[in-house]
Amino acid sequence: MCYLVAKDINKRGCVALKTKHGPELVALKKELISKVGLDRIQLVTISRPSAYGEYEPYSFVKTESELKEAVLNM
Repeated sequence: MCYLVAKDINKRGCVALKTKHGPELVALKKELISKVGLDRIQLVTISRPSAYGEYEPYSFVKTESELKEAVLNM
């Protein structure tokens, strides 16, 4: 289990989705990068949010579609 975290480097906080490592995660990251680029939005995979205070506060979403919508609105 891991978390895909999306952060606007110019703002405080992030959006996180609990997910699994594997091809689906890679495909999701590639899709998001193709839509928003890498200039302002940072996409990282972390093991547990409590170990990464630099991304706080976390806004957790439950589905990939919620994550996509949140990232597009960053």
